[in-house]
Amino acid sequence: MNPNDWLQLALFVGALALITKPLGLFLVQVLDPNGRTLLDPIVKPFERVTYRVLGVKPGVEHDWKQYTWAMLAFSLASALFTYAILRLQHLLPLNPQGFGPMSPHLAFNAAVSFTTNTNWQSYGGESTLSYLSQMIGLALHNFTSAATGIAIAAALVRGIARHSGKTLGNFWVDLTRVTYYLLIPICIVFALVLVSQGMIQNFKPYTKAKLIESYKIQVEKKDADGKAVLGADGKPVMEQQLVDEQVIAQGPVASQVAIKMLGTNGGGFFNTNAAFPFENPTPLSNFLQMLSIFAIGSGLTYYLGRMTKNQAHGWAVWATMMILFLAGVLACWWAESAGNPIHHKLSVAMIDGNMEGKEVRFGIFNSALFATITTAASCGAANAMHDSFTALGGLIPLSNIELGEVVIGGAGAGLYGMLVFVILAVFIAGLMVGRTPEYLGKKIGSFEVKMAMLALLILALDILGFTAWASVSQWGVAGLNNSGPHGFSEMLYAYSSTTGNNGSAFAGLTANTPWYNTTLGLSMLIGRFLMIVPIMAIAGSLVQKKQVPFSTGTFPVSGATFVVLLIGTVLLIGALNFLPALALGPIVEHFLTLQGKLF
Repeated sequence: MNPNDWLQLALFVGALALITKPLGLFLVQVLDPNGRTLLDPIVKPFERVTYRVLGVKPGVEHDWKQYTWAMLAFSLASALFTYAILRLQHLLPLNPQGFGPMSPHLAFNAAVSFTTNTNWQSYGGESTLSYLSQMIGLALHNFTSAATGIAIAAALVRGIARHSGKTLGNFWVDLTRVTYYLLIPICIVFALVLVSQGMIQNFKPYTKAKLIESYKIQVEKKDADGKAVLGADGKPVMEQQLVDEQVIAQGPVASQVAIKMLGTNGGGFFNTNAAFPFENPTPLSNFLQMLSIFAIGSGLTYYLGRMTKNQAHGWAVWATMMILFLAGVLACWWAESAGNPIHHKLSVAMIDGNMEGKEVRFGIFNSALFATITTAASCGAANAMHDSFTALGGLIPLSNIELGEVVIGGAGAGLYGMLVFVILAVFIAGLMVGRTPEYLGKKIGSFEVKMAMLALLILALDILGFTAWASVSQWGVAGLNNSGPHGFSEMLYAYSSTTGNNGSAFAGLTANTPWYNTTLGLSMLIGRFLMIVPIMAIAGSLVQKKQVPFSTGTFPVSGATFVVLLIGTVLLIGALNFLPALALGPIVEHFLTLQGKLF
């Protein structure tokens, strides 16, 4: 924990604070159907054509049920489109490596994953997918799933800001404007910056390079039909194979990385994601990718303040997120810097901390910072192996996800998730002073509280239910590469990641099996859409309410008191649901590691 690392952390937080207001102001313009931006002369004609082609009437707004149905219908259609591409990629162009189709269960998992903004990957991108599948099947969702999350957040904010109404905006207009005015323009610029740093962007076939020194490996012997030859014991016969060349993957990487980070998607073009030099070549590209993950989520807090005419409230929500984020960074950084206690007992120098599973280019701090950012923001991209973190270091990314990923959170999803906690915090404050709780001039009734708790209970039931099922099932245990509490943590992390639409993993888990692909896919659907429905119901209820004048008894939703109450609500309601499971996983693993036990 040296001064250089502290300086980098200060630069990151400072840069994020600087871009929050201008990005929030731009979001105000973009999310207003009649808003004017500097991009209007170029983009406006495309926006109008899109409405004509889709038959959308931009002046007609939706109530919460119409808005939700439009979002669900669009998500279903886009998921089926991607599933078809993945199953038929061997028949489609831009497949220079001749990759075959995905299996049905893996295609289901991948299509659902990218539709829900999760980007969980049970496959290696460079060894499984054609360029067309990467660009059209997957990168398309990087734009639309991020735009969908932002649209839902905007609808909820409108429900809070408007009064005595019924409508929350037009889903198709929000989706179109966010994609055309925000995501595409920024990603074009960002991709060019990444290319300038050395990130590749091409359509070349994979490069084969001759090795200076060849080596031999053991592989399964195949017959003429490509099937494994079995010995008398029923096991595959092994033979030596000479390796004298290396295959270097190519492809349109920069265009996908730009939107995977800005849209908090996280799915890597390469299997090793942001640890791969072609996907994250320099310290500057690493810094810009981390900043882009938080950018939209941070800007939306300013959008909240501007739309509700209470900018102090927007900054209070931002401050809450930052405090939780900094606490996570410091804890993860400390745990990884302290290193492995078993190594210490063996007199291994701890000066470098726990470098297992980390890129030497990034080191302890940038690995811990990236891991905290990507799990706080439901991005899921990774520049280090989270499975190789210490028990306490790995506890931080896991806890970030299980809080509901409201520490900045995903594009849009972080804000509407945090607003659920805001409603509960205001309700608790009302109970403490013995009066009807109010939020920005609107009384919070039993319906809003029930819907908020329903959203949180769905999250807990999804994560803990699937984890419990996998932990006592043969198919679940068969995927583990580690025993004991670490193996349990791998399963808990997997279902936490998919439910929270994060996509990162404790990658010791072998998840590319029919059971895991199917259950993880269902977990993603539940975590995305069953949580959105009660949140949209809250928006539909709030928009109809009249505003009441503030009084001396109104609990202020800005200032230090509110921030402390909101942090307490997030920790007590969000975290305590998962404390027993965490005690069985990373917490007990930490104490057993202190005793010299490995898993």
